[in-house]
Amino acid sequence: MVVSEQLDQFFTQKMGDYPTRRSFLVPMLLYTQDEVGFLSDEAIAYVAQKVDLSELEVRNVISYYSMLITKPRGKYNVQVCRNICCMLRGTDDIIAHVKQRLGIGHKGTTADGMFSFEEVECIGACSWAPAMQVNYDFYENLTTDKVDGILERYRSNARQ
Repeated sequence: MVVSEQLDQFFTQKMGDYPTRRSFLVPMLLYTQDEVGFLSDEAIAYVAQKVDLSELEVRNVISYYSMLITKPRGKYNVQVCRNICCMLRGTDDIIAHVKQRLGIGHKGTTADGMFSFEEVECIGACSWAPAMQVNYDFYENLTTDKVDGILERYRSNARQ
């Protein structure tokens, strides 16, 4: 099985809370991605079967949502907002700094598999721009010094 037995049981139970199986598709894809790390061919086939859709229909949904990925990414996915509020408050400098610091570009992954980087449109933190998200952790009012400290904490945690 692609996902754990516990997650499979959760899916079976949770689908009963939705009007149709397909209504639970996006949450199921997100949960699967969190557990597996990305949506592999096997994961897509599993989800398609579970919600009674074709793999092509599932892939079409995946292609629509930028947060759904079909390739492995780093242990820590760094997403820097580049929407207008963040741009007005210096996100271009933050993006350039992250790229230089990690040595990768947009949608890149470091050679050691530790970090991935994405420029994203909005993470809902306009009042605290510029902002970034690392996995599910949010950071606001960024400076290049703050970014350095954040990235170093993740790198140090991974070594332990």
